[in-house]
Amino acid sequence: MRKLSVGFVLFSSSILAFAQGTKLWQQSSFESFEKGRPEGVAILSDGKLETSSRPTTVFTTPSGYVWSVAVDKRGNAYVGTGSPATVLRIAPDGKSTKLLETKDVSVQAVRIGPDGMLYAATLPNGKVYRLDPNGPEVKLDNAPPRVYKQDGAHAGNSAPPVVFDPERVNPQPTYIWDLAFDAKGRLYIATGGPAAIYRVDLKKPDAVPERFFLSSEQHIRALLFGRDGALYAGTDGRGLVYRIGPDGKGFVLFESPKREIPALAMDPQGNLYVAALGDKNKSTLPPLTVHNQPTVTATLVVVTPGSIASSNDSTLIPDGTIIYQIAPDGAPRQLWASQHDVVYALAWQMAARGNTGGLLAGSGNQGHLYRIGVDGNYADLAHLEANQATAFTVSGSDLYVGTSNTGKLYKLAAQQAGKGDSSTYTSPVKDAQFASQWGRAQVRGSGKYDLFARVGNIEQPTEGWSDWQKITPGQQAPNLPKARFLQWKAVMHPDAKLDEVGFFYLPQNVAPVVDELVVQLHARVTNATNPEGQVTPVPINLPANATDGISYQVTEAAQPLMALPERAWATARWKAHDDNGDAMRYSLFYRGDSESNWQPLVRNIREDYASFDLTRIPDGGYTLRVVASDAASHSQGDGLTGYKDSGHFLLDTSPPVLSPLQASVQNGAIHVVFDAKDSLSTVARAYYSVDAGPWQYVEPVGKLSDSAQEHYDFLATVPKSAAGATPTNAPATTQHIVAVRVIDRAGNAATGKAAVQ
Repeated sequence: MRKLSVGFVLFSSSILAFAQGTKLWQQSSFESFEKGRPEGVAILSDGKLETSSRPTTVFTTPSGYVWSVAVDKRGNAYVGTGSPATVLRIAPDGKSTKLLETKDVSVQAVRIGPDGMLYAATLPNGKVYRLDPNGPEVKLDNAPPRVYKQDGAHAGNSAPPVVFDPERVNPQPTYIWDLAFDAKGRLYIATGGPAAIYRVDLKKPDAVPERFFLSSEQHIRALLFGRDGALYAGTDGRGLVYRIGPDGKGFVLFESPKREIPALAMDPQGNLYVAALGDKNKSTLPPLTVHNQPTVTATLVVVTPGSIASSNDSTLIPDGTIIYQIAPDGAPRQLWASQHDVVYALAWQMAARGNTGGLLAGSGNQGHLYRIGVDGNYADLAHLEANQATAFTVSGSDLYVGTSNTGKLYKLAAQQAGKGDSSTYTSPVKDAQFASQWGRAQVRGSGKYDLFARVGNIEQPTEGWSDWQKITPGQQAPNLPKARFLQWKAVMHPDAKLDEVGFFYLPQNVAPVVDELVVQLHARVTNATNPEGQVTPVPINLPANATDGISYQVTEAAQPLMALPERAWATARWKAHDDNGDAMRYSLFYRGDSESNWQPLVRNIREDYASFDLTRIPDGGYTLRVVASDAASHSQGDGLTGYKDSGHFLLDTSPPVLSPLQASVQNGAIHVVFDAKDSLSTVARAYYSVDAGPWQYVEPVGKLSDSAQEHYDFLATVPKSAAGATPTNAPATTQHIVAVRVIDRAGNAATGKAAVQ
């Protein structure tokens, strides 16, 4: 067989950067470290790990939500919960005592007053009770009190004194969100529906609540007395921050682009910190509108205006939070922002040994605690075993954290662990995709730390993994079994820091896979352009439903490959992928129907197509094979190949053979008889023309054109213009020319003609 001449050109083929040989899995950024589990380890925003104080679980409540926390001088913590709604006293040793139980939905706020008494606000009845921190348990049946004594209690009921009842004010609020005390010991109550602040002088036994401030907003969400004696209030509606003077006159200090201000904090220099969240275009009002009913039934518990929803409804959770710092002169600036965290609580923690202090933020819906510096840098201090950190209180230099989903109380000491203690960071599980040989660790850090690693072949390291093996960075590779997954752990001693941790690995090589192969006859891919623009390009498409979900090495694989129609050429196009991400090279072969050997067309090309000259290949039936190799990404002899064969196709470049035409005049028409025969294809169609007139389709005898040989017998009509023509000096008889054109299934055409008198 003659040597083939093959033509192929580049067609904007773009190969992705390929991975070959040894790989490195590296963690050195905040985002990558966030995927792990820190215990007494802070993740810094600049991508470092450092030891930090470890949050300890003080108590787990039977409720789903902890909305508020207060701590007295003896270290007793008081929590207001929801579902069920209770007030619990939790001693430093973790023992709990129930002080209040109510059929309300939640106890939204608890505060310790200057008189040493505990004040608790409930929803949705909107009452504030005064409790004895050392008193017995009180159970409320929610029966509305009608007769009041001078001390605020009502007759015929053992309920604690009511210091605020919505029935005693006008208009009557539905919600109580926050409580605060001024320097004179007066209680301020933030309400919603309507948004107002009420004041109660607790030193007067018969004091009636007075409306101190009224807003056009929907809710007053947070209260904070500043060092200047002004009362700061955050709202829900337009996200306003008010500074309210002793006379009750409010000045809008700041309007947030967000809807709700759920938390406020202030540092020793008088800088105010504001958490803003929620879309102003979406209502965040809770669905609880009942008031003064004996019982409340709710299948969906939403007790903040757009913050916490039940776990089966995420539509009420706002997107992200912005924290602003407002200087004492009123100048605001954005300090921190997150699209994923929703901050419910803020507090300022004083610095202590081993702890820089600063602004603390509790977020959902992943239960993170952040420390945010005045320069905008931040650290993720802890991942709590709860969805939301919803309440803060600072006692000395220690932080107490209340959480929701589930309702827990945590304590975060200002000081780091002692010399005998250690902190731990456990990495996420690395999936190498294939069984891999794991090599040395690459670590950059300071201080004392111990590194461990383990491997397995199932994603969750619950069973069937190797034991933790101690790793010494920079020394010989660890003796870890070949496996698909790896996880590392760092035990960090006080003052240790880690900037970067990585592991080298060599995945097992797998062969490339050729997913699809198509052959387009009579088409050629070329860089040459058609100057006249009259030739319509031929699109060469791969099947649309081929190998869904596979990421291909050649990014243009799904796009049409444009070729120019050219009968003497054909183009093969394929799509392949390599699960290792190796660079691939392709070779194309062909084989005739009666042949046993594959003959090369092209070898070792990067493109995912090839055009070849059909005139160099004899007519006949053929199959193409494309072979993909990853040898370019591996040492000699280690490469693997994969291939795919095309469907059978027929190469037919020879036209049909026509017998001599027999033509005669019959009843004013021309009777034509001839045979057409093709060596490979069936005869597809035939036409005739008389005296160079238009082509007219004609069927073979039997009408069906389904054979390689067809017989034609028909009458050709003579055009009138030709029949009546009598040129000057014309002979007595007229001659007509009959032409026929026959095309086979491969598109090859043959013509013949005959003259008739």
